[in-house]
Amino acid sequence: MSLLHLFLLAVIQGLTEFLPISSSAHLILFPQITGMADQGQVIDVAVHVGTLGAVVVYFWADVWMGLKGIPAMLRGRLDTPGSRLAFLLVIATIPVILFGLVLKLTGLDDAMRSVAVIGWTMLGFGLVLYWADQVSDGEKTDRDWTLRDAVIMGLWQAVALIPGTSRSGATITGALFLGYNRRDAAKLSMLMSIPTIIASASLLSLDVIAEGNSALAWEALIAAIFAFLSALLALALLMRLLRTISYTPFVIYRVILGIGLLAWAYA
Repeated sequence: MSLLHLFLLAVIQGLTEFLPISSSAHLILFPQITGMADQGQVIDVAVHVGTLGAVVVYFWADVWMGLKGIPAMLRGRLDTPGSRLAFLLVIATIPVILFGLVLKLTGLDDAMRSVAVIGWTMLGFGLVLYWADQVSDGEKTDRDWTLRDAVIMGLWQAVALIPGTSRSGATITGALFLGYNRRDAAKLSMLMSIPTIIASASLLSLDVIAEGNSALAWEALIAAIFAFLSALLALALLMRLLRTISYTPFVIYRVILGIGLLAWAYA
């Protein structure tokens, strides 16, 4: 895979991962639109790992607080903000791991990588995001995150394994329905991505090791670095924009893209 190909994939991932427009869908559509070879799930996960690095850097204070809380959590103590955050992130990750294993073992993860599926989910979940953004009272902050909220947002995240749904879009939608403000809904969504991406990357790393494909591993590393740089910029921009705008521009983009993809799929 050429350096330009890796760079384009990484930039697409970096710019779309934190926007509620589905980075996975754009990665799937890229080879179909350009005629380039499909990069496969290993490169897909590699660029997600790059964006994971951006989340860790941008939200380092929260990440460090959660890491310091892990020992207390493992001892069954949830009496500090860090241990509660670590525990709730674990709870929110369980549904996506279980659903992801089901999709992988049944082969449905590859079967759903189609233009028609992405078109329907892009359109449908875009409209649901708009609904959530309109009805949310926006009174809750990330400090109000509870076990119930973590479970509900975890289920939304599991549904987002369907291509075109958008992991960030689904979890933000869930948070908005629960009454979180726009910025903290996005923040919780980004923090939830950390254990999810780690679990996904760990699973696919076993495939790379089993294949002994050093060239693929090197390409994955390059793609991850490019994705990290572009994602850090995109994340900073999104969190700034959410101080003044709603999610409507992203909804409009999803609806237009969804209709276009459906017209293409059924033409």
